[in-house]
Amino acid sequence: MSTRPRDNREAKRRIRQMEAKRELRRAQGKRRRRDNVIAVSVGAAALVAAVVLQLTVFNSNPSESEFAAAQAGLSSPSASAKPSASPAATGSNSAGIPNASTAAGKTFTGQLSLNGGAIGVELDGTAAPQAAAVFKSLTDASYYSGLKCPRLTTADNFSVLQCGAKGTDTTDDPNFHWGPLENTPANNTYPAGTIAVARTGNNAYGNGHQFFIVYKDTVIPPDSAGGYTIVGKVTNGMDVVTKIAQAGINPGSSATDGSPVAAVTIDSFSLK
Repeated sequence: MSTRPRDNREAKRRIRQMEAKRELRRAQGKRRRRDNVIAVSVGAAALVAAVVLQLTVFNSNPSESEFAAAQAGLSSPSASAKPSASPAATGSNSAGIPNASTAAGKTFTGQLSLNGGAIGVELDGTAAPQAAAVFKSLTDASYYSGLKCPRLTTADNFSVLQCGAKGTDTTDDPNFHWGPLENTPANNTYPAGTIAVARTGNNAYGNGHQFFIVYKDTVIPPDSAGGYTIVGKVTNGMDVVTKIAQAGINPGSSATDGSPVAAVTIDSFSLK
């Protein structure tokens, strides 16, 4: 059965998403050059675009090469078979992902330390066995020690700290991806204290190393793949995260979405 119509739809969707991001970056550049004096209509459009992007994308902006590849997919009869296509798109886990059975029915408790502040955590292997298995495996290997929390959002209904990146942006290892989605909220609401798994947009097998902590009740509309896996919760020490949020952000994709003013480092993350 031909996959051309489906490939064309996917390529067009990716182009629309990338064009929106590129337009947002251009609008931000104009705002800086005009000292943030923006016409009301342009400001409203930029705000809407920023809200849409921040609610649906937990990944870095597309590169120019990625944008060109998406455009090429519109005219390629075998776009879905290109060597550059990610195995995550096929609904499979990358090599080395632990089996969900290693965490099924178990509860893991432990501590996450950020900039010297201790946060008590609990992961639910009953509701999210695959996610719990992955994070237990990563913490056992001391993977998170020294990594960063490069993203902070401060909107009233979108308040999260995203952690587990190696650098100052949210880029993750493309060779480490897994799924499926688990324990996603039916009402799209992530209560304060939620620990959820960050992933690439529109990909149920786009989970990686990164996670986010919700510090105020947050609503995240699902994308085409669904919501975000809730793997656990904060049991104590939420003040560590709220203090980081109160210090503010360096605006990035919008005035309420950027990097923490003070860099945030994971000192340690342990589970038992």
